[in-house]
Amino acid sequence: MLALTVENLKKRYKTGTEALKGVSLTIPAGDFFGLLGPNGAGKTTIIGIVTGLVNKTEGLVSVFGHDIDKEPERAKARIGLVGQEVNFNPFEKPFDIVVNQGGYYGIPRSIAIPRAKKLLHDLGIGEKMMQGSMTLSGGMKRRLMIARALIHQPRFLILDEPTAGVDVELRRGMWDYLRSLTADGLTILLTTHYLEEAEQLCKNIAIINKGEIVAKGTMAEILAMHESAESEKSDYRGGRLEEVFIKLTQQK
Repeated sequence: MLALTVENLKKRYKTGTEALKGVSLTIPAGDFFGLLGPNGAGKTTIIGIVTGLVNKTEGLVSVFGHDIDKEPERAKARIGLVGQEVNFNPFEKPFDIVVNQGGYYGIPRSIAIPRAKKLLHDLGIGEKMMQGSMTLSGGMKRRLMIARALIHQPRFLILDEPTAGVDVELRRGMWDYLRSLTADGLTILLTTHYLEEAEQLCKNIAIINKGEIVAKGTMAEILAMHESAESEKSDYRGGRLEEVFIKLTQQK
C-alpha cells in the first residue's frame, strides 16, 4: 500500500516560473520519508498541492489511493499537516486549539477531549494545556501544532520544517515521539534543513533541486553516493548526507 503517489507533477505560475518540472515519487505506508532540498527547490509547493492548498498545473496525486482531484475530501481526511509557520490564535489555550481542530473533522467533543489531553501530555504540554498559547516556548508551539495535526488520527503526517528554531534537546525529544508514531504505523513526510535530523529519522529520502528530483532511494543508497576518498582529500568535515546533498544541489 502506498501512502502517497505523485506522478509527473508540474506547477507553472502565471509569471512563467516552473516550480515543479515533472516530479514523480512514491511513499510506502508506514514509511518515514525525507524530502530534502535547498530553499525554493519545490518542497513546499509539493506539500501545498498534496494538501489542496496549491493548484497543480499537471500530473496525478493520490493519498492512500484517493485521487486529490476526484476524492479531495477523502484524501484530505487522511492527512495531518504541520506547516512552517506558527498559525494558531495565541490567545487560545492549547487544549481548546486541539479540541476545536477535531470539530473541523466532525469528531464529537466526547472523543476529542480525552484524545487532545493524551496528545498534549504525550508531547510534553500537559501542564500548560489550560494556559494561553502565547506563554509556550517556540519548541512547545511546534509540539502543539503536531498535536493539532494528529487529533483526527490521520494516516499520513506531513511535517514541513517542524523543528526550525527548536533547541537541540527539544528536537531530540520530538524525534523520539515521531519514531514512536511510525512504529505504530503512521506514515510521515518530513522536510528539514537539519540534515542530521533526516539521517537519523528517515528510511527513504528524495532530494529535489530547482523543481526536479535529483536523487531518491533508501537512506543507505543515498549515503552510498558519498565518496569518502573525495571528502578526505578536500578535508570536508560535514556528515555523509550533507556532502551528498551539497554535491547534488550544486550541480546545476
